[in-house]
Amino acid sequence: MVLCNLVAEAGKALPLGASLVNEGVNFAIFSRHATAVTLIIFESQDKNSPWVEIPLDKREQKTGNVWHCFIKGLGAGTCYLYRVDGPYFPEKGQRFNRHKTLFDPYAKALTDLSDWDYGKCAGYDPDKPGNDLTYSYDDDIQHQPRCIVIDDYFDWQGDTPLNYPLRFSIIYETHVKGLTAHPNSGVKYPGTYRGVIEKIPYLKDLGITSLEFLPVQEFNENEIPRHNPRTGQKLTNYWGYSTAAFFAPKSSYAADRTPGAQVNEFKEMVRELHKAGIEVILDIVFNHTAEGNEMGPTFSFRGLDNSIYYILNENKRYYQNYSGCGNTMNCNHPVVRTFIMDCLRYWVMEMHVDGFRFDLGSILGRDQNGNIMENPPTLEQIAEDPILNSTKIIAEAWDAGGAYQVGWFPGGRWAEWNDLFRDNVRKYWKGDPKETRHLATRITGSSDLYLRDGRKPFHSINFITSHDGFTMKDLVSYNNKHNEENGENSWDGSNNNLSYNHGIEGPTKDPVIKVLRERQVKNFFTTLLVSLGTPMLLGGDEFGRTQNGNNNAYCQDNEISWYDWALLEKNIEIYRFVKEMIAFRLRHPGFMRPEFYTGRGGDYRAIPDISWFDEKALVPDWDKIGDYLALRIDGSKAETLSDRDDSSFYLMFNSDIDLQPFILADPPAKKEWYRVVDTGMPSPNEILSPGNEERLSSQRSYSVKARSIVILISKDK
Repeated sequence: MVLCNLVAEAGKALPLGASLVNEGVNFAIFSRHATAVTLIIFESQDKNSPWVEIPLDKREQKTGNVWHCFIKGLGAGTCYLYRVDGPYFPEKGQRFNRHKTLFDPYAKALTDLSDWDYGKCAGYDPDKPGNDLTYSYDDDIQHQPRCIVIDDYFDWQGDTPLNYPLRFSIIYETHVKGLTAHPNSGVKYPGTYRGVIEKIPYLKDLGITSLEFLPVQEFNENEIPRHNPRTGQKLTNYWGYSTAAFFAPKSSYAADRTPGAQVNEFKEMVRELHKAGIEVILDIVFNHTAEGNEMGPTFSFRGLDNSIYYILNENKRYYQNYSGCGNTMNCNHPVVRTFIMDCLRYWVMEMHVDGFRFDLGSILGRDQNGNIMENPPTLEQIAEDPILNSTKIIAEAWDAGGAYQVGWFPGGRWAEWNDLFRDNVRKYWKGDPKETRHLATRITGSSDLYLRDGRKPFHSINFITSHDGFTMKDLVSYNNKHNEENGENSWDGSNNNLSYNHGIEGPTKDPVIKVLRERQVKNFFTTLLVSLGTPMLLGGDEFGRTQNGNNNAYCQDNEISWYDWALLEKNIEIYRFVKEMIAFRLRHPGFMRPEFYTGRGGDYRAIPDISWFDEKALVPDWDKIGDYLALRIDGSKAETLSDRDDSSFYLMFNSDIDLQPFILADPPAKKEWYRVVDTGMPSPNEILSPGNEERLSSQRSYSVKARSIVILISKDK
């Protein structure tokens, strides 16, 4: 490319971003309050390559608030940035600085961020006394990663998003890098999108339907200034909840480190997962950006139009911080709403993803003053958008500003992470008093949360563990968090873990404690997989992954967070149990009902769809019920004829420390009870495969061991 020969024609205002068209590239970027915009084109992708700066003519290359130009002869792989000039009055919310180069918010890829230093991007002079936001004249172009023009063409080989109905989905939450980064992962491309492809046979064998990835949009892993106090190693942003470029897949997760190659490699991963019947759901972070608080860097939105993209304090020098991360995106401003919709459509249309989990989703319901809105236009538009009609949309229905909307999230068809399911199930199996009635509500779909506004059981995303908190192994092994290696004096992470170590904190060789912990893990998985709602598993829990008691491993890009695949062989009994429980759920539509139970019979029902019992097979007194609970599900008469199961089930729960005999309710006519699951039995008898279920010698009673679940299935006499 010969930079001196570049000629910038007028171009077009839409689409925003950098688009290949007519043997060149059209550039378009929004800024309402800018007085000047300059496009920077680099000669090559080499870090030290020369560049040319092209000022845009506001008369011919500006339409409304969009600055644009077309440059013939440019193609895919072209690297570019912007400079934007305008008023610098932080106290009025204006932070333009022409000395700071800016990312295009619509950039589809960035060059390597591995040595990106945020300190060079400050729009103010950090050396001035008191950090008074004095204007900075230091140019950062030599230190800034660059945007890359991307050709959207890819051979999808006929692929389209799978878009399974939620009620038939089993979600597996994982980290792209952590899944295969460990030296014993057994893959050729550890820690990458290709590494995920190599683990497809394992994921298929496990039986999950959907992968939910922690953030894959480009972020700066080097933004954390602390070091591990034990090892001295620098801590990094491992989880990625600090987005720098929302359209761009993380470059360091690509095995091919050629600038821009991460886009096709991400697409390859999605295509191959789809071939295997596995969906891709992205955890996406629209609640804040990596530009942080008033002392943070200026590299994109802040330098383009700070007062539009962010919710500012009454003193506009400062940011409202409902995210807990320094700033809050102004999600219901029409410009920002358009940006969010364009971004979601891009990931669905061009990257073929099947859904999104919205981190701190309540922020998307706040207005420009930070107030929670009754009918937020952004949430409604996401729910009603025709392109996203079949796409999964899952909200973390709270934020760091005090909003809590589980069961009340607006927008119609939203599913929600159900933290009440997590907490009530943990409390029950920990042995907390008066939790049995809450358990009954959670395993039947949380009708207290979702029935009242017309949503369905599958809108409850049920989980016991997630990336944020203890792993399942740690949940039964630690009473307290152990976050010392995060370098924050263990002030970080939740103190409300509802966990129990069963006698010894951390690892133990005591065989009694080990057996009890394994049983509790099986109890958690069984409860999760027989409950109405959409189950989500934390990756690695199925073979006993541990973080050594760290319940907030956001900064641990090391063996604390990486999957230790040696545990799969060590804990193969747990893995086999989880795999069989997943298969059990997917075989029986009675556990995936589209409607809530009614407790009644009906036209074609001989018995109610659900019946409740205590340990004596009597109707329970919910105000006095103890640690024992039984229920009979008439799976043969599910809500629609197409969902008929031909089986009924009897489930017995015992969270007490002693064995408890249960009197059994009758099976359907001409049927008998057979044992499928008894978590109190040693492996492999704790779960039996189809055709090998064991007929009960007594059809009148069954003794449920301490801290155990039993599942019976009805079969013909």
